[in-house]
Amino acid sequence: MSLLSRIAVQSARGFGMLGKKALVPYSISYLVVAGGGAGGGAGGYVGGGGGAGGYLTSTATFNPATVYSITVGGGGAGSTTALGASGGNSVLSGTGLTTVTSTGGGGGGATGGTSGANGGSGGGSGYSGGSPGTGISGQGNDGGAGSGAFYGTGGGGGGASSVGGAGGASLAGNGGTGSASSITGSSITYAGGGGGAAGAGGTKGSGGSSVGGNGADTVAATAGQTNKGGGGGAANATSTTSGSGGSGVVILSIPTASYTGTTTGSPTVTTSGANTILTFTGTGTYTA
Repeated sequence: MSLLSRIAVQSARGFGMLGKKALVPYSISYLVVAGGGAGGGAGGYVGGGGGAGGYLTSTATFNPATVYSITVGGGGAGSTTALGASGGNSVLSGTGLTTVTSTGGGGGGATGGTSGANGGSGGGSGYSGGSPGTGISGQGNDGGAGSGAFYGTGGGGGGASSVGGAGGASLAGNGGTGSASSITGSSITYAGGGGGAAGAGGTKGSGGSSVGGNGADTVAATAGQTNKGGGGGAANATSTTSGSGGSGVVILSIPTASYTGTTTGSPTVTTSGANTILTFTGTGTYTA
């Protein structure tokens, strides 16, 4: 067989002369979770839980020799007296790809009529007025309202799958539930909202799906889970610093037959069945 004939046969099989894979587009799956919002500061009494980071999952087509950029949003910082800080956005972008932007969770409201912030999921409102933050349809849900009854309680932050719980006379609102994804090969839950705080004699709100942080009662608020976009728990007058939101994550599931191995940012690389899984916890790129 002539050299030209051998080249033609190799090309038909999807390989060039050097044995490289054919330059054809291929489908990938992605999960993009933003950073969670922090719980609200006490401001003298009780705050609302932080909203979970936005949660987006779908498929996309990657084109060969194209660089795809990944940004992972950080969690919002906790507060002692004010509205909790909102989480950072997580982004997947590249030429020919409709940019995927998951919005950071809204911070929880503080005492004194401070509303929860809007975000991927909204933050809960604190004691004595203010409105819960709103979530973005397709990414998350609204926060819950706080209550001025009895000793006062904060509302829970919204989660990817449900709204944050409303505070009652002595029981603070729980964080909204998160959503489970099996993109890595195992079912893992992301983007639960933070729990609201309770005053003296009350009971804290729990973090959604054990991903969001717990609000404060007789113990301090806790942070949302790192790299899962959990909202932070709210503070009260005894434990005055709210929980920070958890950072986000971007995960790509790529057919191993098409995977190039060209990355920056040191993603974790694993396999699941016929796919190679890239888990980014910080800024990076993948070249298709």
